[in-house]
Amino acid sequence: MESPPLLEMRGIAKRFGDVQANDGVDLTLKCGDILGLLGENGAGKTTLMNILFGVYAADAGRIAIDGRSALIRNSADALAHGVGMVHQHFHLVPRLTVLENLMVGQSGRGLRLDRSFALGRMREIEGSFGLCLPPDARVGDLTIGEQQRLEIIKALARGARILILDEPTAALTPQEAEGLFIALRAMADQRMGVIFISHKLHEILAVTTRVVIMQQGRVVAETVNDDTVSKKRLAELMTGHEITPPGKVATVPGRVRLRIENLQTRGGVRPSLKGVCLEVRGGEILGIAGVSGNGQAELADVIAGVLPASDGTVEVNGTTVSRFTPREVQALEVGRIPEDRMGTGLITSLPLCSCMVLSRIRERRFSRWGFLKHRAIGRFADQQIRSFGIKAAGSHVRTGTLSGGNLQKALLARELAWEPTLLLAAQPTRGLDVAAARFVHQRFLDLRGRDGAIVLISEDLEEIFALSDRIAVMFEGRIMDVLDIQAATVARVGLLMAGVREAA
Repeated sequence: MESPPLLEMRGIAKRFGDVQANDGVDLTLKCGDILGLLGENGAGKTTLMNILFGVYAADAGRIAIDGRSALIRNSADALAHGVGMVHQHFHLVPRLTVLENLMVGQSGRGLRLDRSFALGRMREIEGSFGLCLPPDARVGDLTIGEQQRLEIIKALARGARILILDEPTAALTPQEAEGLFIALRAMADQRMGVIFISHKLHEILAVTTRVVIMQQGRVVAETVNDDTVSKKRLAELMTGHEITPPGKVATVPGRVRLRIENLQTRGGVRPSLKGVCLEVRGGEILGIAGVSGNGQAELADVIAGVLPASDGTVEVNGTTVSRFTPREVQALEVGRIPEDRMGTGLITSLPLCSCMVLSRIRERRFSRWGFLKHRAIGRFADQQIRSFGIKAAGSHVRTGTLSGGNLQKALLARELAWEPTLLLAAQPTRGLDVAAARFVHQRFLDLRGRDGAIVLISEDLEEIFALSDRIAVMFEGRIMDVLDIQAATVARVGLLMAGVREAA
């Protein structure tokens, strides 16, 4: 007699106001499965997993684990049923050690935490899955990859047999990602089940055994990950139509748009820049690769006038500046797509039309003597909504109601409307589905074709390699090397991201 599946979700439904986030979803996870969960932004993947982990209560449907009905009202219930989840943003205490973080929330002996038991569980997990960390290392000193490893160890130490990973490789080097895949395969060998959410189709193909695709809150396709499955096919199943990569044509580099000499910033809470030198020309995309927290965000903020430099110079379109404000940078024909689109790029409580002119609100086109020209603002916003295919119920809808992909399109539309000669783009497609990412990529290539220069800061190496003419790799505030795209390989860039020069 065949044993029941490790996990069954049947008829799961969840509504938020007028939005049907999940609509009768069925999902099965077998022992030894690594299940890829795919879908466009807003397809309902994260809502479904939050129901499984007890963050939300389903409006309808049932969950069974090992063939027995499971009532999951909160994350404690989920853990008791052997369900663990590693979110994109880690829940760790930086000032505590690895072992102390592992012991948080665990019962001990009387009034004392059981350090020896926690250490023993760490050793068992290391032996079973190859996930090892120094127990006395302070978490704040760990790399992003090591912190993620600790989150997985925490879930396993609490008895997880079903592990949910949400965009787990967003900030990992290629070598760290491959180490994660080895651990996941070891879990599958021990008859655990893994649900792997990612927009990186090559990773879905590399590590999963089955793939489930969602659209508009429903499961629309399910397939075994075999030789018949390709990135092209998965993209078509996600979007319902063929996705063609943007065409990158050869360009002749023009005048210098950005020159940076010996750029440095002081230490403190943020990582320091240490003697950064770079040059970007018109008709060129310079990719900045690196693990999160190695100075990429600081570099963008200095160029944008948000963060002062302690030494060095920045030259934009022939104008040399040492310290300047964001408004002065804008006057030099610089556009900026910040990493935090919700906190820095847009104000989600404002109407979309207001956000679309936010950086230009003082221009006579949109205001005069302190009074806004609402009709002009509305006409401009409507034009950009049509041009960029932004899905919104009109230009006066509250910005925060838009999906992630449409928020990014709105930000891109605002910055490209002024034909910048230099564009700073930090993590421009993080969390975007394949169709939305392709749209953004095409707009970057269009700007490049008009003699614009782009500084592309991304932790997605596939994106860096697809768009860049040259790749600069950052590690601990320094430029490790600048490689022509023809000479760059994923392995070489990955080593530089980890601070290892090729000669070493």
